[in-house]
Amino acid sequence: MQVHESREEVPKGFVQQGAAPPDTVLNMRIALTQNDIDGLHEALMDVSTPSSPLYGQHLSKSKVEAFVAPSEDAVQAVNAWFSENSISVTTISPAGDWMAFEIPVSKANEILDTKFMVFQHTESGEQTIRTLAYSIPSDLRSHIQLVHPTITFTNPSAGKPIVVSPKASAAAADLSSDAALESCTTKITPSCLQALYGIPTTPATEKSNQLAVAGFINQYANKKDLKAFLHANRPDMADTTEFLLQTIDRGTNLQLPELAGIEANLDTQYTVGIATGVPVAFISVGQLNQDGALEGFLDIINFLLKEDDPPHVLTTSYGQNENTISSALAIQLCNAYAQLGARGTSILFSSGDGGVAGSQNASCTTFVPTFPSGCPFVTSVGATTAIPETSAFFSSGGFSNIFGTPSYQSNAVSGYLETLGNTNAGKYNRSGRAFPDVAAMGQNVEIVFQNQTEMVAGTSCSSPIFASIISLINDQLVGAGKSPLGFLNPFLYSIAASTFTDITTGSNPGCGTNGFPATTGWDPVREIHSLL
Repeated sequence: MQVHESREEVPKGFVQQGAAPPDTVLNMRIALTQNDIDGLHEALMDVSTPSSPLYGQHLSKSKVEAFVAPSEDAVQAVNAWFSENSISVTTISPAGDWMAFEIPVSKANEILDTKFMVFQHTESGEQTIRTLAYSIPSDLRSHIQLVHPTITFTNPSAGKPIVVSPKASAAAADLSSDAALESCTTKITPSCLQALYGIPTTPATEKSNQLAVAGFINQYANKKDLKAFLHANRPDMADTTEFLLQTIDRGTNLQLPELAGIEANLDTQYTVGIATGVPVAFISVGQLNQDGALEGFLDIINFLLKEDDPPHVLTTSYGQNENTISSALAIQLCNAYAQLGARGTSILFSSGDGGVAGSQNASCTTFVPTFPSGCPFVTSVGATTAIPETSAFFSSGGFSNIFGTPSYQSNAVSGYLETLGNTNAGKYNRSGRAFPDVAAMGQNVEIVFQNQTEMVAGTSCSSPIFASIISLINDQLVGAGKSPLGFLNPFLYSIAASTFTDITTGSNPGCGTNGFPATTGWDPVREIHSLL
């Protein structure tokens, strides 16, 4: 046996409670080594880089699966190990690179040469069973990427919007252009965003151009609230306009008013209400997860990878601190995003709301990057505020400790680091993947919640707004017989950079510092620039 993964200490915010009960059943997942992941990365960049002759020629489902399928030797060796230990295993990913099995803690301790413990999250009180190291047979090291959940910890507080004002009665907006732009100084609405960013109100026409919204943790998108939102803010649209519901892992979308979710309402109202005429799907991920303690993050990607025609845009307003997830698992999930990106899907994540302290503000001594924003194959969206726009103080941004600086952003990042000099030296990884990539308004955003208006804030506001703009661009491209944008970052850091508005003021404080300051060009406070 040989140690396969380990972490030096328990993540901050968790306390060890004692040994896990031996008869508790663990839902385990194992990731097999993908046969040509470097080939997938190269193909993704080829179809996503505007200067490439293959730009826009997105890969088919079968071609993507050929890159990531495990070798027959790997499958046979791992199955033999399971058979020797009398464990039944099921394949759970389209390419066969993920397997699932259930075993009691006592058996897991035995086959992984470890000791699973109970850990409690101090803030939420939630308990979870994890270990700090595990081993696998030496002859399987080249075939197995990781076993999960083992050293990865959940982040219960991450990904929820911040409520910033009490409820008020819903009222119709003044939609004249000047009034709409002026209104941006006090609240953000669809008419404000249309005036600020030049977003057209002309309905999209391409039905194949779907925009998907990810929903987790029993967040339900309320249709009556959407109707009231459209009635007040988009009188030019039919207030009967709805989203398509898709469910996985026994997800639901209950419509009792008291069960409406602020996050789900925000995400659907600012996609349906901004991406006029674009088909919007709300994908509700339940809690019967097939990806172990990834809480559906891998399940939703595998669900979309199985589709012959996945959505052109996927926006997710949830995330966690990078230090709670093992590097092997982060890389594996990032590679799943690369697969979907190669199929032609733009994957957007909100960057987090803790400044340089992570997904939520917390005490720290070194800066805490967030995940999946640190993955180089997703587009991370930060937040701006006020008129003229400045970076929002809570907008998470920085540098990954797992992923290196990708080539598409190396010039932009090196310029910023030169300007930064010794500021914050030793508190972040200068050679890491830098994020966010873009930013949009994320404070004083007005939604309808339980038939009343609510002001919310967070980068979870910004991601659906930016996703809607990308979807409207895709509508024009598809209508002209062209491919959708797909993986955005090589495009954003090259020919698109000059079309954005640079945000040069503000910072994202945390960890007892002022964080990273905004400056000319790219910076970790917000983006390359702001928007169209």
